[in-house]
Amino acid sequence: MDPFKAIRPYQDHEVKPVLTALINNPDVLKALLSLKYPGYVLKIPLFKTLVKISLKFKANKIRSIDDYQDIFKDLMDHVIETSTSKLTIEGDDQLDINSSYLFISNHRDIALDAAFLNLLLSRKGHTTFNIAVGNNLMQETWASDLMRLNKSFIIQRSGSSKKEIYLGLSLASEFIKETIFDKGESIWIAQKQGRAKDGIDQTDPALLKMIHLAERKSQSIAEYFTSLKVVPVSISYELDPNDRLKAFELAAVDSNTPYVKEKNEDLKSIANGVQGFKGHVHITISDPLVPSPDLTYEDLATLITNKIVSTYYLHSTNYAAYEMLNPGSNIAKGHFDLSHTQELAKRLEGLEGAVGSKLLEQYANPVIQQISLI
Repeated sequence: MDPFKAIRPYQDHEVKPVLTALINNPDVLKALLSLKYPGYVLKIPLFKTLVKISLKFKANKIRSIDDYQDIFKDLMDHVIETSTSKLTIEGDDQLDINSSYLFISNHRDIALDAAFLNLLLSRKGHTTFNIAVGNNLMQETWASDLMRLNKSFIIQRSGSSKKEIYLGLSLASEFIKETIFDKGESIWIAQKQGRAKDGIDQTDPALLKMIHLAERKSQSIAEYFTSLKVVPVSISYELDPNDRLKAFELAAVDSNTPYVKEKNEDLKSIANGVQGFKGHVHITISDPLVPSPDLTYEDLATLITNKIVSTYYLHSTNYAAYEMLNPGSNIAKGHFDLSHTQELAKRLEGLEGAVGSKLLEQYANPVIQQISLI
């Protein structure tokens, strides 16, 4: 019996039937077409049929997870070429390709944060890691299928009772433990549930408690997290294709106005993030942590947060936004020029009051967080 069957990534023998079901699912085809093509294209006679035939042709070449990920790597190369000015990484040289790690990362883009890191490490000879995804993104079974084909596993954070939620989190904890220690594969997980839409990176102690569930009775916090080889990861985008969408949501929440997501809003955010121009994207990998004895979950969370914040690569857009919110400050002086304020001004067009402020804060808050550590 496979205790992780409901949440784990798909295996090679499952690839073919899952792909066949996806291609024959009209909801999948509709979603993919609506994200990729404008409405008028969809009215071309037999267009949907031709796309379906094309998908079947491509799927016939996929017989394993590696085959699927090879295609995904090609897509990522295209994303880098068309939607970034450059993609850089530092700290990766200290990782051993024969070791497994628990990457705990800040989270800005639904799909790309882990994808960029996975791609860059695979180029250095590392085995692709497993990606933790919350079940809040899995409103559609087919969306879950697509992610699980790409080595994602599901964390069940919701349920009809506290017991059901606890069992879901315990299962994820056991999966992380088995993946790292028994399979020798790495795990990527965001430092808290959901993206840091406001640009403030913080580690949730509850996440660390969840990870520790599998060994909480036999190993201390420091012992277990040292053995997991926790590696804090910081990713920063010069420009966020979803900054305006995030600003509207943040302003609504701030004013106590109920914010109800549109149908497939997360999928639209994924499409925006992938296709939209991001400028310079930078990833910083820290050394594996060696927590001191007797520390608490809160202590460890602070340690991870400080590592992510201190290594966050500040772009000129971060400094420009800080200056726009704090005119005359010496902190941002010399770190940006007129082109960066003009770019932010362009993104502010049509945004009034609190919404505009929320957009600038997304870019400025990483500067503020670094200042707080000094």
